Amino acid sequence: MPTFDQLVTRVRRELRGFTLDQASMTTLAADMLAADTTFTVDQDDVTEVSRGLVEIDDELILVKEYDQTTGVVTVMGGVNGRGAEDTTAATHTADSIVTASPTFARQVIKDTINDSITALYPSLVVFETTDFAYNAAQVEYPLPAEAKDVWGVVGRWVGPEKVSGAMPDWRFNPEAYTADFPTGKSIQLWSGVTPGQNVRVLYVKAPAQLSAPGDDFATVTGYSDRVADLVIWDSAKRLLPSVLSARLQQTSVESSERAQLVGARDITSAVQTYAALYAEGIERERNRMYQENPIYQTFQGS
Repeated sequence: MPTFDQLVTRVRRELRGFTLDQASMTTLAADMLAADTTFTVDQDDVTEVSRGLVEIDDELILVKEYDQTTGVVTVMGGVNGRGAEDTTAATHTADSIVTASPTFARQVIKDTINDSITALYPSLVVFETTDFAYNAAQVEYPLPAEAKDVWGVVGRWVGPEKVSGAMPDWRFNPEAYTADFPTGKSIQLWSGVTPGQNVRVLYVKAPAQLSAPGDDFATVTGYSDRVADLVIWDSAKRLLPSVLSARLQQTSVESSERAQLVGARDITSAVQTYAALYAEGIERERNRMYQENPIYQTFQGS
């Protein structure tokens, strides 16, 4: 069951072979607060810090200069240099890794992972249920606001059989009258069961995004752990083209040297490979979704 941080590590591992960068790193020599405009790094490695962006945990910081004697690094623009590139200024503990000019910042990878999770819907849906007692005098019943569609409805039979049978005549209403149904979602039942018996609605919803480092993929998103591979492949596919863009900014000599090892065609081929893996994985998971959750009742209405 991968966590958010583990997914970031796995995506970065997929990308590492195409950057050809040996990151310049050092460590914090003391704790750092979210409002600090200077920070201290290991004096032996302070020269690894360059003017520009550095990454500490998930935060990007703009560096103005450093003092080689003391190891003190000054933030460019004061507090304006903290939380650069839409990251968040945060506290950091001593011995945290400081990376100069990261090719793929952790926050960028995290944002891409969440974009990939969101893009899985509606090809892959997340299932949820809601229960209520059937009322013979009532046709329409409320559904949670998160409901995007209804997959199926079953009603409890009376008797010792302990069977919930399919209710074939229903209509999902995504524009319900909010005065009666505050969520704006409801289901209309045109066939019923014995009044007072339980009705269970299996509805679909979009996946939730990951937030905290320890967020468990399956628990938070609602998808199976198997789907994590699809997210990794799609994230790599989305991020790799930026390596090609970065090459356009390099000097011709540097580009030529790097091209001897990993060329643009290699990256393009990798993007195509990840795209193919993703497409195959989506098809496999969709087939499995329908096999494990068959739709066995008939939708009536429009």
